[in-house]
Amino acid sequence: MDPRRWLNLQEYQSKKLMQDSGVTVQRFFVADNPTEARDAAKRLNAKEIVLKAQILAGGRGKGVFDSGLKGGVHLTTDPAVVGELASKMLGYNLTTKQTPKDGVKVKTVMVAEALDISRETYFAILMDRACNGPVMVGSPQGGMDIEEVAARTPELIFKEAIDIFEGVRDDQALRMAANLGFKGPLERQAADQIKKLYDLFLKVDATQVEVNPLGETPQGQVVCFDAKINFDDNAEFRQKAVFAMDDTAESDPIETEAAKYDLKYIGLDGNIACFVNGAGLAMATCDIIDLHGGKPANFLDLGGGVKENQVYAAFKLLTADPKVEAILVNIFGGIVNCAIIANGITKACRELELKVPLVVRLEGTNVHEAKRILSESGLPITAASDLDDAARKAVAAIAKK
Repeated sequence: MDPRRWLNLQEYQSKKLMQDSGVTVQRFFVADNPTEARDAAKRLNAKEIVLKAQILAGGRGKGVFDSGLKGGVHLTTDPAVVGELASKMLGYNLTTKQTPKDGVKVKTVMVAEALDISRETYFAILMDRACNGPVMVGSPQGGMDIEEVAARTPELIFKEAIDIFEGVRDDQALRMAANLGFKGPLERQAADQIKKLYDLFLKVDATQVEVNPLGETPQGQVVCFDAKINFDDNAEFRQKAVFAMDDTAESDPIETEAAKYDLKYIGLDGNIACFVNGAGLAMATCDIIDLHGGKPANFLDLGGGVKENQVYAAFKLLTADPKVEAILVNIFGGIVNCAIIANGITKACRELELKVPLVVRLEGTNVHEAKRILSESGLPITAASDLDDAARKAVAAIAKK
């Protein structure tokens, strides 16, 4: 299985999952061209319509399109206006505080019924180590940063541990609904939504379902207006339909390619590529390169169960980056066999005809065999005795060029 990390769904995809579990959301359609958007607005037959650009970034409402349109979220009562606005969104880049500098191209818009919210609350279900399982967290103060609420008014944060064998009991759901401030018939309605959100949590192997806001409308309806769902990557084998929704178009292409080989890649803006095993070691390697006056170009984490083809794939990714002027391999082998790394390095150097200086520091399991493989390879590989030595040599290799 090729693991995929950090699955992110578009807003409409999360809403569809919720809808399928009986959770109340706004009525909505999805469109990928202006005519479709206008027709969807007509079909909704709503008093007011909200049009939302679909990208994996926050701050859409205050974003700007390169078509000149301001705002990725618009309200209108006229379906024709929906079509006009969609024509200035679709195919154009939207830039927000959370996107890259050039923004992200909008390929899809969500056309939804706009509902008034008379009151906003916060509700989430998440896995919690302290409770050894899922816990419900709620607050009558919704629609804002929950961390801020917790810091200013901790008494307005309510928690309920969920027994994994019993699920959410009626009394728990009603108590949480009351704590969220729902009154009269709305209390029972909110409790029902809470139970359905837990059903969704289980059904999709979520690690978190966060609804902010869980709102109340003037017409007396409890609606989930926005949701963030995080998924357990280890459950991909039984959540194929959910993971098939993963849209990697907005991801860094190198990160996406690295994930195919179970490599974790993070791009930086320097010129020394770091190839390591373990996130902590990766950060330490970046720091020590910086200390010696160099700048890391990225870090690529090999993880634990290493295979030769992963090492080869890693070198292919690193050498494809035009910023990279030197590569520093820093492996501390516990469960990693250094000889496998060494064989992967020599194979990659020969087949890819490595053009940049390569500094290698290996330590740990089977290290003597690994050092022999490297020294007898006849390849221009600079060996380093420790991390400090490796960083110094990598920075010096660039200075010589």
